[in-house]
Amino acid sequence: MKNSHSRRNIHGILLLDKRLGVSSNWALQEVKRLFNANKAGHTGSLDPLATGLLPICFGEATKVSGLMLDDNKRYQVIVQLGIKTDTGDLEGAVIDTKPVPELSLDEIKTTLERFTGAIDQIPPMYSALKHNGKKLYELARDGKTVERKARRISIFELKLLNASKDSLELEVYCSKGTYIRSLAEDIGEAIGCGATVKALRRIQSGNFSIGQAKSLEALQKMDGQQLMATLIGVDIPLKSLPSVQLTNQQAISIKYGQALEFTEESQGSVRMYNAGEFLGLGEMRLDGKLAPKKLFNLND
Repeated sequence: MKNSHSRRNIHGILLLDKRLGVSSNWALQEVKRLFNANKAGHTGSLDPLATGLLPICFGEATKVSGLMLDDNKRYQVIVQLGIKTDTGDLEGAVIDTKPVPELSLDEIKTTLERFTGAIDQIPPMYSALKHNGKKLYELARDGKTVERKARRISIFELKLLNASKDSLELEVYCSKGTYIRSLAEDIGEAIGCGATVKALRRIQSGNFSIGQAKSLEALQKMDGQQLMATLIGVDIPLKSLPSVQLTNQQAISIKYGQALEFTEESQGSVRMYNAGEFLGLGEMRLDGKLAPKKLFNLND
């Protein structure tokens, strides 16, 4: 399988433990080649400086990647105090240094409490957000800075794991759209010395955790059958939705895009199955009908 040049239709989700120093897209292409997969995409970028959980969606699983982007995330981050860089992490150029004040643990925890809950955050210039059709990091590389609107995010948990004279080790559980680099910089400003990200690791995304992830090195040692066994079903990220079982005839109608008379108390999105096969997402309507919403073809 690993030596074949032909690309295959593979459907499933791989939980990759991205290594240090490569972009998310580079990691994606490595895994795509390893599996000889026709189609693949990742669900939320990690910077080259960052390591950890990067779900890779193959084939039909790319249809749920957008939903997975909305998942809450958990990170462990080392914040270097007393330094500001142009990128918000140690890969960037140092633009300012200040002495780090002596802080008690209580003072640190009080500062962190200011960043817990719903807060407004200004995205960094080194991000993939767009301004007039151009990515912000492209403008930043040209030495340009543009005004960015603050966005409302949620920091559900902000734990202090360790503190030294010039660094803080934190665990952050946050909503989608949160930039840990911006959070680190804001914490540094609140302390009065500036800060930047020294190390970052994603340890949870939605219901998936880093303990389930495989490194590229581990994957490269597997044969074809073992590689396929690492894939998670495309319906797993949707487990929070109720499920309905369809007869063979109902399944045929749904595949043709027809709504069904269906007795079901739940309303909204549901997972549809036929004889154990995941068919896709349906919508339970107010008129009592089940309509197809997003269908999956897992057999090609």
